[in-house]
Amino acid sequence: MSQKKIFLVLVAVSTVSLLLHLNWTMLAFSLGCFSLPLSVAAPGKPKHTSVAFLKTHKTASSTVQNILFRFAERHNLTVALPVPSCGHLFCYPHMFSGCFVHPHTVPPDILASHTRLNVGQMRRLMPNDTRYVTILREPAAMFESQFSYFMQVCQSFQRVPNGSLEEFLRHPTLYYRAEENDSMYARNMVAFDLGGDKDHQPAGDSEYVQGFVARIESVFSLVMIAEHFDESLVLLRRLLNWEPEDVLYLKLNMRKEESRLTLHGPMPAQIRAWNWLDSALYDHFNATLWRQLEQLGRPCVERELRLMRRMRKSLVRECFGEDTLPLLSNSQIRNKDLRPWQPSSKVAIVGYDLPVNGSGGQAKDMCVKMVMPELQYSRLLLKSQMIRYRRTHPHALTPKNGS
Repeated sequence: MSQKKIFLVLVAVSTVSLLLHLNWTMLAFSLGCFSLPLSVAAPGKPKHTSVAFLKTHKTASSTVQNILFRFAERHNLTVALPVPSCGHLFCYPHMFSGCFVHPHTVPPDILASHTRLNVGQMRRLMPNDTRYVTILREPAAMFESQFSYFMQVCQSFQRVPNGSLEEFLRHPTLYYRAEENDSMYARNMVAFDLGGDKDHQPAGDSEYVQGFVARIESVFSLVMIAEHFDESLVLLRRLLNWEPEDVLYLKLNMRKEESRLTLHGPMPAQIRAWNWLDSALYDHFNATLWRQLEQLGRPCVERELRLMRRMRKSLVRECFGEDTLPLLSNSQIRNKDLRPWQPSSKVAIVGYDLPVNGSGGQAKDMCVKMVMPELQYSRLLLKSQMIRYRRTHPHALTPKNGS
């Protein structure tokens, strides 16, 4: 690309960012939020660029990851990515280790791929001022999702006659085997991801819960809640001093309605009892989230939410040419780079396709990245970062576990 073209692209990006910022600032001022730090990034304070996101399973974490990936690209940051032998995960379900990180993606600014929490290893890898963030989801809804999503890889689920969630919940100990390598998908999965003992006995041990909660609070600056995603983004944006456009998103990795199971009767309570540790974590950090929002002032938070949703509506119109998001099955998505991974023939993950005659240039790239699934985006980032690494380290040898 010629220097003139590069200059024009930079001007376009700066102009779009400035317009979005000014638009947000004017709207915030008109609603009386300008004087509060929620309305715009704190003036004179730089954006925080060191973030470790513990990507939990089936919690809207892919959407958060996409926000972080796009922020990293826009600000020329380095994203820690797994070595090829780990796939797109940091060798999950192993505890995180620095040896799982591709050497061409260090030292990183952002970490956002699936792993199991290992605080010591992460702190050795990440900058000292890193903000640690994770996300939880209501246990009944999450377990229904993981039961169908992980059916093909979890032996505890495969033993259940006719793949019945209702039957599993009636007699979970008949089908569950704690010693199996894939058993984390079948009990207290979030607690496992956060480094806890998914099979701790006795169930409901309040002393263990208190100690576990205290450890999480000592590590994480923010625990987001999937059911209150936008409210969580208000807190995330404040924590990192980001602009509103930095946290714009479209929902990713969603199942088709036909793939969802209906919870009825005692099933939600049974799920919570079986996943007692996940339930205790969720209840604690959901209450924490709302205390944090109350401290910020609910009227201004509500105004910011309305503005955020207005901006997202404009984004949808810009990317798709209409106000309603068209969710498509894999076969309907023409661009293979935008087709989400399908866990099985029984679970359909929907995605997006962009109109052929849609936005062009920088706006089109933004739209593509916003709907790009995790696997494709991870590969794209790894490729670009390897090129950058080789350009800045021309005499470095390619590692054996590199590609």
